[in-house]
Amino acid sequence: MNKGIMKSTGDIIGILNSDDMYANDHVIEQVVDSFLKTKADTCYGDLVYVDRCNINKTIRSWKSNNYHKNNFRRGWMPPHPTFFVKRKIYNKYSYYNLNFPLAADYELMLRFLYAKDVSTTYISECLVKMRTGGSSRPGLLNTYNNMAENYKAWKVNGLNTNLLTFILKPLFKTLQYVKTKT
Repeated sequence: MNKGIMKSTGDIIGILNSDDMYANDHVIEQVVDSFLKTKADTCYGDLVYVDRCNINKTIRSWKSNNYHKNNFRRGWMPPHPTFFVKRKIYNKYSYYNLNFPLAADYELMLRFLYAKDVSTTYISECLVKMRTGGSSRPGLLNTYNNMAENYKAWKVNGLNTNLLTFILKPLFKTLQYVKTKT
């Protein structure tokens, strides 16, 4: 991701993994319009997880909602593939921290939005379809490893929080599955 950012030439940078896709043909236009209207330095939207073999079958819906600083303390984070950042923010606050193999996205968004108070805006639409699987898949060991890296993200940014932050994050993910099924 860092190599891609450094090689990119645009003023707005989004990271889309190889097996993910934009939800429609207008996502980039929506993102640019959002930046122009709000003058924010970052933006994000909603995401749906889809079946690996059938992209029309939704497994989980991730509705982000508007950002409030204390959301991170409640286990919230925006979906990384929907997170767009102005180049000047990367230049000012650096890139993905390679010491986070599972939670580099979390650490970066925590650093930008919470620690550095970078402005953001929410696009209340599904921007990305993400296939299930990958390194952030469910499982007890994976959940523990993610929680440990999330805790480390707070510490490397000189931030204090409590255990509830790390308990709530996987709980909110579980609730997204339940809401999708109902």
